[in-house]
Amino acid sequence: MPQWFDKWRAGLARTRKTTFGRLAQLLGATEITAETWDELEALLIQADLGVDWTLELLERLQERVRREGITRADELQTLLQEELRAALQTPPPLTFPDQPTVILVVGVNGSGKTTTLAKLARFLQQQHGKRVLLAAADTFRAAAIEQLQVWGRRLGVPVVAGQPGSDPGAVTYDAVRAAQARGLDVVLVDTAGRLHTRYNLMEELKKVRRVAGKAQPGAPHHVWLVLDATTGQNALQQAKAFQQAVAVDGVILAKLDSSAKGGMAFAVQRQLGLPILFVGLGEGPDDLAVFDPDAFVQGLLQP
Repeated sequence: MPQWFDKWRAGLARTRKTTFGRLAQLLGATEITAETWDELEALLIQADLGVDWTLELLERLQERVRREGITRADELQTLLQEELRAALQTPPPLTFPDQPTVILVVGVNGSGKTTTLAKLARFLQQQHGKRVLLAAADTFRAAAIEQLQVWGRRLGVPVVAGQPGSDPGAVTYDAVRAAQARGLDVVLVDTAGRLHTRYNLMEELKKVRRVAGKAQPGAPHHVWLVLDATTGQNALQQAKAFQQAVAVDGVILAKLDSSAKGGMAFAVQRQLGLPILFVGLGEGPDDLAVFDPDAFVQGLLQP
């Protein structure tokens, strides 16, 4: 088994054991019955695919079973794997349209945003050879500034930070200007985690976005939303609010290795229409992986 797949399989172990792994028991060498469909429906809903899409998925599977003359439950597993894979889009290639390319990283409190941003810096350094600058624009938490500075020292990446409580827009502006002056490639802006229901905080996030554009026309070039995979369907309402406020164009699923709700990946793409760009498969700096739909589905279903 390739090493890259071992990492995916290990990262999805909790989701597989709690829900998807039970599909192997259900879809054994037996006849397909009405009970098979009832149990499959219950398992898919428990896996956090969402009720509406689960029902639609079952309809498609039942139609294929009729059309292809399938009678055994073990053959149904192949169809399920094909339908799940078809529901996931391969992430678009990363683009760096300007120098520096400014990427705004947003998310709610506790989503793992700051750690994910540091892992992203490491990925861009190692996989794309980019010179990265970190902007500590989460000025509401002194610990967030300190955390990013620690990561900066660890990765050898410069960090632009203000005082706790200072204007996050000003920090963003200074960071973009600093990257321009130093000829750096990418600015990753760490914004304050905020509840999607807090109007004032969302308005401030819009301001950070506008200020980035003043520092460099066209910025931010990307806005990536970090979602905590352990929150399941609850993350979708959060995502919709951020999508409306700051035009999110990609999702990073953090803590996927800690989640029993990996099925939410399907709901993210179906309900939001946003590509999943990266997933967190562990706690180390190298444990951020480009989303691989094939490895994801295989990691969920293979025992």
